[in-house]
Amino acid sequence: MNFWAKLKSSGWVYPTTVLSLYGFFANCRVAEPFLTPYLIGPHKNISENVVTNYLFPIWTYSYLVFLLPVFLLTDFLRYKPLIVVQGLFLVTNYVLLCFGPGLPAMTFLQVNYAVVTSTEVAYFSYIYSIIPAENYQKATGYLRSAMLVGYTFGASLAQMLVSIAGLDYFYLNAMTLGIVSVAFLISFLLPMPKRSMFFKGEKAVSSQREKKPGDDTLDQQVMDKDGTGSEAEKIERDDSNGCCSRENVITASHLLWKSFRESYSSKSLIYWSLWWALATAGYVQVFNYIQLMWDHIEPSATASIYNGGVEAACSVVGAAAAFSVGFIKVTWAVWGELALGLFSGVGAGAVFLMAFTGSIWVCYAAYVVFKSCYMFLITITTFQIASNLSMECYALTFGINSFVAQMLQTIITAIVVDEAALGLDIVTQFTIYGSYYAAISLLFLLRGAYTACVSRHSARHMEPVEEDRAALWPGYSFTNRARRRALNGRQQGTCDHFRQVDEHGGGEEVEVKLEVSHHPALHLWILQHR
Repeated sequence: MNFWAKLKSSGWVYPTTVLSLYGFFANCRVAEPFLTPYLIGPHKNISENVVTNYLFPIWTYSYLVFLLPVFLLTDFLRYKPLIVVQGLFLVTNYVLLCFGPGLPAMTFLQVNYAVVTSTEVAYFSYIYSIIPAENYQKATGYLRSAMLVGYTFGASLAQMLVSIAGLDYFYLNAMTLGIVSVAFLISFLLPMPKRSMFFKGEKAVSSQREKKPGDDTLDQQVMDKDGTGSEAEKIERDDSNGCCSRENVITASHLLWKSFRESYSSKSLIYWSLWWALATAGYVQVFNYIQLMWDHIEPSATASIYNGGVEAACSVVGAAAAFSVGFIKVTWAVWGELALGLFSGVGAGAVFLMAFTGSIWVCYAAYVVFKSCYMFLITITTFQIASNLSMECYALTFGINSFVAQMLQTIITAIVVDEAALGLDIVTQFTIYGSYYAAISLLFLLRGAYTACVSRHSARHMEPVEEDRAALWPGYSFTNRARRRALNGRQQGTCDHFRQVDEHGGGEEVEVKLEVSHHPALHLWILQHR
């Protein structure tokens, strides 16, 4: 009892521990790797074509409908209620799988699962609203690890129970129902956050109204890199603070617009976000339909299958690939787009291999390669975006990119998969997904080659500028600090330092104001000498 009281009073440790436990149990879905064999097997007795062209598209359309309102409600309701809702719908999901009769129940199941997936945004958003900014990195690591360990443990356990114990798929679903019920109960132990990112309440709204029209404090709040700020910017409030008031809605809308402008003001961030949306749409399509491809190559009714083992291997290899990003010494701003193009090409090759191979083991291996490439690249992408934005802007970017990805996935599903349109077979679908990834690869290889060439051209033109600085600015020389900032292409109007050179080669450092053009040659002009 003393330990529990001590844990609750420990600040960031308690909510991180509880949410990590929730993440472990919510993702320990033992039955998930064997969902398709369960649906087309004797328990549900649904045909493969109905599962492919009717059931799974319902989830895609429902997810698109729920995603945007859930994203806004997550912040408005302050995260915890959405986590509780996710836990509840997870329980409902496996109640339907265990006891729901026939196709109507499985149709409702897809809508139910769309709520589960759309509320996943609350899992990470919650922790940023309740712990100090200095603990973000540690907490994020624990939460991601909890999800990974839960998913890997669940998939491994499922494979052992099926392959060694010969357990029926129904009991896998019953076991998962018990596990996610534990997650649902744990969600009630989470403390309720006292702030949100965009919906501020009367106290903060009043503070906002008192600002002068020219005050840029709001911009500073959006640009705050560690997500902290003054107490007013912390958005502290209680339920009586008028979160539904007109002023609060206007302020929230203003913050959303400011965050949107900041998030997509950089061309490089737009390209990173474009890859995120395009690649995620293709990845989710492959992930959703891979079990149908495996069943096509080697039917689960007549052969031993290893879906759980493959998913566990994907989790471990994908985590290793993502973890390796932190140890690769590469200037991602220069070479990142080429990496996106190159590894997207590897992913395209893996999808083509899945489509055309007749060996289940080759298909398994290709899926591991594909998923690892995606995990590697999405880690780079999220890091590049998050490192240049405030927490508010990153949260908004995450929501917008996810929404665009879901829109793209919905379009692909409506044309390629849905029985009301083309309703293509699984092999043709994967051929199209491979072509889709090949197009992404080509786009980013071209863009990456252009970025690399511009970077080399810029660096080459900086040397003559530095060597001929005496002619350009008589009596001045670059200090190391000015040289570094010039090479990095700082924005216009920044202040830098030069050294005024006397006849003996000495001199003092003086501050001047520079304008750095965005031309590849990075021409520099002295605007003002102080």
